[in-house]
Amino acid sequence: MDKFVFRRYCLFVVSVFINAFGIAFITKALLGTSPITSVTYVLSMFTSYTMGQWTIALNLLFMLIDLLFMRPRELKDDLRMFLLQIPITLCFGTFIDVSMSALSWLHPAGYLYQLVSLAAGCFILAVGIGLEVKADIAMVAGEYMVRVISKRLRKEFGYVKLGLDVTLVLVSCVLSLVFMSGLYGVREGTVVAALVVGPIVRFLKPYYRVLDRWIGEGRTARPASVSAVKEERYPVVTIAREYGSGGHLLGELLAKRLGVSFYDKELIGLAAEESGLTRKYISENEQSMSPVWLKNIIFQNYESSLNLSLSSRDALFVAQSRVIRRIAAKGPCVIIGRCADFILKDYPGVIKVFCYSGADEAYARCLKEYGLPEETAAAEIKRVNQARVAHYEYYTERKWGDPHNYDLMINTGSMELSTACDLIERLYKNRLETV
Repeated sequence: MDKFVFRRYCLFVVSVFINAFGIAFITKALLGTSPITSVTYVLSMFTSYTMGQWTIALNLLFMLIDLLFMRPRELKDDLRMFLLQIPITLCFGTFIDVSMSALSWLHPAGYLYQLVSLAAGCFILAVGIGLEVKADIAMVAGEYMVRVISKRLRKEFGYVKLGLDVTLVLVSCVLSLVFMSGLYGVREGTVVAALVVGPIVRFLKPYYRVLDRWIGEGRTARPASVSAVKEERYPVVTIAREYGSGGHLLGELLAKRLGVSFYDKELIGLAAEESGLTRKYISENEQSMSPVWLKNIIFQNYESSLNLSLSSRDALFVAQSRVIRRIAAKGPCVIIGRCADFILKDYPGVIKVFCYSGADEAYARCLKEYGLPEETAAAEIKRVNQARVAHYEYYTERKWGDPHNYDLMINTGSMELSTACDLIERLYKNRLETV
């Protein structure tokens, strides 16, 4: 076994233990437990079996449910990942019992201390999930089942995950009411855990880069990889742009002047061929992500990497990344948006441009050139820019429009597009001499 693969497995085992410890910490706060363990916690309250033992039983049940949704060919193709659920399940359940025993001293007195314990548990659980995502080598049974169901029913991972969590909580409530004549094990802490763990995972994610070298990040080809394009000797221009800044028109003008290929809407068809998604879906969802915080918290998949996720938006991003890298490998070109500056960040010939303008200039261009109605233009500019910010920052973990991420920042509100084109062309020709 490759040493980096072995290290990823070791990291995954550590992450499973931390997840179990975090769940135990949340449970010991006595404000409810996480949704995924709510059923097992309630069952442990009125039976002779422990929470960990019930967790093993429930996760093995998840594996049986997987078989109902998987076709024989799918099971064969994913047999390693499927069979890994058995040792992972045994470890997870055992780790929960060990953690509950290790925390036997924890009895928070008073609501304030309970909240502190809950917060600490949520943080610990987020650390574990972040490490699990970083390992990118396996999945716990619950997440794997969501992945299988999502694929079979062609539903978003986030919606299926939410459905599973709600179902488990409802089953917990029913079990508690039937067997203990009251509502136990499900409280406000269950809701808090469901809402706050994901954002904490996302906050911590950049700090896990210290593990990149140890686990060989970038050494093996991975579907979502954005490592260096093979080193051809020609420039590729990427243009990120605010809505209403004329970035598309500037890109067209530049490509025509340089005599190179131009890609904007053309990427929709290429991404459709790569991903199997429809052109309509891609045109409606590319470069967008809801800026509404609650929707992002509930429906974004924080608990598995892009490689293992079945979110349609994630699949679209991966497909467009592959397309953009292939395009860059073919020859000089101009690419508009779609995080191309990040996807090609290690490509030696990339020229990264950010196009922006003042609010008044953007408004005027939207009226004159884009044909937007006066009463909706300002709102549309704000909406599109917010969506682009959310999309870019979610997938790149960089700040959209930060001048440190670009070679050239151009204010098209203070100059003609032909002048802006002159600036990029001069940079392009200088780059030709150096690459």
